[in-house]
Amino acid sequence: MIPFEPDYRGAAVMPSPNHSERADGRAPDMILLHYTGMPTAESALSWLCRAESQVSSHYFVHEDGRVLQLVAESRRAWHAGKSFWAGQTDINSSSIGIEIANPGHPGGLPEFPDVQIEAVIELCRDCGQRWSIAPERVLAHSDVAPIRKVDPGERFPWGKLHSAGVGHWVEPAPIGSGRFFQRGDRGQPIEALQSMLSFYGYGTEISGEFCSKTEGDVAAFQRHFRPERVDGIADVSTIDTLHRLLSSLPRFA
Repeated sequence: MIPFEPDYRGAAVMPSPNHSERADGRAPDMILLHYTGMPTAESALSWLCRAESQVSSHYFVHEDGRVLQLVAESRRAWHAGKSFWAGQTDINSSSIGIEIANPGHPGGLPEFPDVQIEAVIELCRDCGQRWSIAPERVLAHSDVAPIRKVDPGERFPWGKLHSAGVGHWVEPAPIGSGRFFQRGDRGQPIEALQSMLSFYGYGTEISGEFCSKTEGDVAAFQRHFRPERVDGIADVSTIDTLHRLLSSLPRFA
């Protein structure tokens, strides 16, 4: 494996062989956050650096805040898999992938240490400034691959990142009573919900039927933006939070 100079000054280099050219000479315009989902950071890092795994990321953030760079930012790391966001399907060619050491749901989804989150914030700030990445394009793996992926999970502190200048966020609307939509419902309100999810970037089909795919997209949205309850049911809290996020985007403001 050929060493390279780190793009982020706070990173040490540990090259992975798993990378390729970015399609059509694309520059990254998205940051995608993952958890490793393996019992130890060492086992996850070893897997990302083995040719037979066919997976990698640009960066790896240890629990103690140490940052490693596995793939040069000019190259296409293999971290997103089959995914979609805002009309794009080759997310690997458009993104910088950051793996955050955490056992994830298989390990009980432990809290992310403060020192680790501070390191993630500084890394995202640096990448975002260098590549002029819009806040709303700092995303979860679960956003671009709903149902298939659930990382970095509902305990990831997106609000803390936003307070530090990273990502897009509004305070989630409180959960309460009122009308809600769920799988099997049909009609114009479902079409409106699907349209809002699609406008934000999710690959939601606008059919007017609350199908399993819509349910998965709603759950992915909740996992990122309304994590108190992740159930795939579009209640008043979920819809209000989504509406306020859309309203705060420059293209809708």
